[in-house]
Amino acid sequence: MTFVILMGVSGSGKSTIGQALGEGLNCPFIEGDDLHPPENIRKMRQGAPLDDRDRIPWLHAIAAALNATGKEDWAVASCSALKRSYRNVLRKALDRKVCFLYLAGERKVLLERMSQREDHFMPTSLLESQLATLEAPVGEEDVLTIDFDLPPSEIVARAVEFLS
Repeated sequence: MTFVILMGVSGSGKSTIGQALGEGLNCPFIEGDDLHPPENIRKMRQGAPLDDRDRIPWLHAIAAALNATGKEDWAVASCSALKRSYRNVLRKALDRKVCFLYLAGERKVLLERMSQREDHFMPTSLLESQLATLEAPVGEEDVLTIDFDLPPSEIVARAVEFLS
């Protein structure tokens, strides 16, 4: 029984890949963005980056949602998990093994994707703050780094292989 967290900055495809992976593993998918408190959404809509005080309760909400999935073999969630300390909060709060799939790639692709989204609370102006906050999970256990510019089906196939 394992939790899988799709991590990376905004525009990396966490929601798209998380949903596809959940379908591929026949398990629940939790959209981390849906668990942000209204204050976080308001702050981001106004172009203000979140800080640790904003993110820690959100990380605990994601962990609680994953823990509530029951005895499923797998459960998948999307969460930026930008800092090692955030990933460690999740590791400690989750009641089973957790693997992170880090969706990484080029800034210009992120900007292009973000500018094409409609009705999303995260403005492109916040991408730089996310990139500045990002601590890539280099050397951490149970992490797979995948190029987010690959076709979703290939990303899911690589993820499934890694998780097997």
